Amino acid sequence: MFRLWAKEFKDNRMVKDTVIEDARQETRTHKVFDALEEVCLQFDLGKPIWLDATVSDFKRHSKARFSQDNFIEEIPFDYLEIHVIEED
Repeated sequence: MFRLWAKEFKDNRMVKDTVIEDARQETRTHKVFDALEEVCLQFDLGKPIWLDATVSDFKRHSKARFSQDNFIEEIPFDYLEIHVIEED
């Protein structure tokens, strides 16, 4: 089972969170992108852009933060954080 935890933060407080589960036989990359797309649907957000620093952090820590720099439209929070909490 693959699980990804997504959290929105505003003023250093978590204002919204969700956990996306995926039991399909897919690559980790597909699961991450699909889970992020589901998070964006649930939170009513546009898809963030993966900048080089974001990719690097995610590769090292299985965690990434998407701030205003990663979004085209204005966001009503400080950042969106995703974290892989379980992998098969």
